[in-house]
Amino acid sequence: MNEFFIDLHIHIGRTLTGKPVKITASRNLTLTNILKAAKFPKGLDIVGIIDCHSPEVILEIEHLLDIGKLVEMKDGGFQYENGVVLIPGAELEINDHHCKGPIHVLAYFPTILSLKEFSNWLSERVTNIQLSTQRIYEDAIVIQEKVKELNGLFIPAHVFTPFKSLYGKGVELTLTEVFNPTLIDAVELGLSSDTNMADQLSELHPYSFLTNSDAHSLGKMAREYQMLKLEEPTFRAIERSLKNIDENRIVSNYGLNPLLGKYYRTTCANCFIPWKKELCPNCGSKKFTMGVFERISQLADAKDKPKRPPYIHQVPLDFIPGLGPKAMENLLNHFGTEMNILHRINESDLKKVVKKELAELIVKAREGTLQFNAGGGGKYGSIQKID
Repeated sequence: MNEFFIDLHIHIGRTLTGKPVKITASRNLTLTNILKAAKFPKGLDIVGIIDCHSPEVILEIEHLLDIGKLVEMKDGGFQYENGVVLIPGAELEINDHHCKGPIHVLAYFPTILSLKEFSNWLSERVTNIQLSTQRIYEDAIVIQEKVKELNGLFIPAHVFTPFKSLYGKGVELTLTEVFNPTLIDAVELGLSSDTNMADQLSELHPYSFLTNSDAHSLGKMAREYQMLKLEEPTFRAIERSLKNIDENRIVSNYGLNPLLGKYYRTTCANCFIPWKKELCPNCGSKKFTMGVFERISQLADAKDKPKRPPYIHQVPLDFIPGLGPKAMENLLNHFGTEMNILHRINESDLKKVVKKELAELIVKAREGTLQFNAGGGGKYGSIQKID
């Protein structure tokens, strides 16, 4: 058994020929660039790329397989020439007649054949199969059944995000309004919640929690991630880890402190200040964006909480005040990857490369002792300045 850093929600911005996939994502966010950056500078071992249903992305995967840069593994997944493992998938937007609003979900597949079959099936149910996160014209349970028929994994995405998620808009009270609960493999929490918050909902207790970046650029990869203990870095071992089978398991989740998330507190939809009354005290608007904290408080029903892997409030390096491009370059030149900087390098060695104050902030971030200003309404929270 070995430990692996894994981020399972990374978008593709453009194909090899330059065609858009995730329109809002960076142009250099290509399949090959993701696989390279995952190794260095990020230090990830496994990446889930969730726009692999796109026909041109499938062609790029097949090309890399043909020239030997990717190898399809016996137990699912693909190993790139630098050792990084690719788990291919798709993100979909469900809004069937059961939904109160759109819900984003993630589906992952073990083989090129299962991925291609799903892409072909999906092409008859979306407007543009080339693009990411398309509205699918099919019932949610039918989609779940198709994913399981292809031996895939089905995971609701960023489940508390206000606009396009399970609890944000999709259901009034319970996931059973839309989904077959037995066909859900895990739940992705999203940036404005953590294990302690999510476990206030008793219906989530049976599921493993995932913390992923939802990266729209190379720099945002591994903004959130997890460490898994696996027999091998394969699709099937990841599947077993979600069920704690044969000692495969999630060791720890690394995610933003919810206060740093963009939707932690309820804010005015017009001027984005915290919402505490029927009318915004600043502009008088009646419109507001419900915060994750308040939404979970509405749904909370659990009297106890299950035992879970530790959720570590990890602060991404690009959130740390004063850590600019030059300091980051120096750190990477000395210590190799962001995972090394965040997890393995001691304070005295950090101080040899960057200013004392900056090294202390990195260690405080690692220890979870920083103070934050809460985010909301689409604006990230921030680290409080230390006098």
